[in-house]
Amino acid sequence: MESTKENQLFNTIVKKAWEDANFKNELIQNPVEAIEKLTGEKLDLPEGKQVVVNDQTNTSYVYINIPAKPEMDDLQLSEEQLEAVAGGTSIGDIIDIISDILKPSLPTIPKIL
Repeated sequence: MESTKENQLFNTIVKKAWEDANFKNELIQNPVEAIEKLTGEKLDLPEGKQVVVNDQTNTSYVYINIPAKPEMDDLQLSEEQLEAVAGGTSIGDIIDIISDILKPSLPTIPKIL
């Protein structure tokens, strides 16, 4: 898996929350402020978006995060994808094509300016 700046940020935040109970509490209460304080950089959140942090460290529970439903009406296959689907592509390849199409609508980790 490609290690992006966002993935590295996520890993840093989680590790710090595991090691520092005060940071974890601040992260839950004021996530943007806690992250900006940790990194020394401003988060670049899209307008109208918020960061929600849920403490999922209780191992007695199984947690399920439900992402927003993607807008399927606006999805379009490229010519290459259409040819692959029409040409008898394997189910695994079709799933990969669909995953590539849905990626822009799946939740992402906020970027830092």
